[in-house]
Amino acid sequence: MPAPLRRAALVFTGAAVALLTFAAPAAAHGADAPDGTDYRATITGVEPDRPGLSARMVEAGARLELTNDTGADVTVMGYSGEPYLRVGPGGVYENVHSPATYLNRTLAGETRLPAEANPAAAPDWRRIDDGPTARWHDQRTLWREDAPPAAVAADPDREHRVRDWAVPLRAGDTTGAVRGTLDWVPPPDPYPWWVAATLGFLVIGAAGLAPGGTTAGVRALRGVGALLALGGAATVALTVARAFDTGTPGLGGMLAELFTGQVWTLLTGLGALAAGGYALARRPAADFVLALAGACLTVFAGVTNLAALSRAIPPAAGPPVLVRVLVVVGLATGAGAVAAGLLRLRTAARAARPTPH
Repeated sequence: MPAPLRRAALVFTGAAVALLTFAAPAAAHGADAPDGTDYRATITGVEPDRPGLSARMVEAGARLELTNDTGADVTVMGYSGEPYLRVGPGGVYENVHSPATYLNRTLAGETRLPAEANPAAAPDWRRIDDGPTARWHDQRTLWREDAPPAAVAADPDREHRVRDWAVPLRAGDTTGAVRGTLDWVPPPDPYPWWVAATLGFLVIGAAGLAPGGTTAGVRALRGVGALLALGGAATVALTVARAFDTGTPGLGGMLAELFTGQVWTLLTGLGALAAGGYALARRPAADFVLALAGACLTVFAGVTNLAALSRAIPPAAGPPVLVRVLVVVGLATGAGAVAAGLLRLRTAARAARPTPH
């Protein structure tokens, strides 16, 4: 590899490591959202039924989201019937005396309660957001036990209604609730997805066996580049689906989530698209670029999303089957590009060795 390209590769690798270092804390932006779950939380109704008052489940059901555009405050009640959240035109406020304020900060609900957590005390409101939307982990909507329910343990291959749940609300003098259901959904068999990913890897990687400089080698390079670009596009689509599932409102919120919580996966997908185009153009050191971009795609788009292959509810908007397809495409094309790129580099290195006299 020419010296300028080696230096460029070192700079690129260093920048990637630095970006990963800074992106890791940002990836925790969505708190402790799960990689997937087999429990499906569904909202069946919101009372009082008023225009502008709505609720939904986000982050694969890990959080309950309440939006209040009615122009008047709505209070979410805590586990002891105390005021917990106040959502309205002035923003979102939490009651520092409510135990739910602290328990709901983590998915496990194991936060140690401070001395001021007293549900019998008068509310002491603290503003936590400017908008009319609140999101929180609510233990009433989740299954928090390590063991599954008895009915699920007896017959895990069938859907089960775990319970109906309600999160009480108060709007002025009117009481109501966000109501929903929690169901067990049998997880998919990951074996067919692994077979598909392995076959894709083998087929794409085998393209690296075509001799470089020949017509077959040129076609193989372009084919791997096109497939890597396809994997990059699938990864970008998966990233957008994950951002949608966080419940971020509007275009501004979506862009903020993409460039904070999802930045590394997004850049990996875009990088694979660029590397695929680079290979299609038969640019210098295309084999090295394919291998590097494929490695990033394999790790940061495939491996980090493997739970989607074995969980019924993946943390991404859209049909779960489509999410699994996107993960498999990213994994197969990334790993295949690594294999093809390394094989082509090895063949080129052998061809460049001087023949002994």
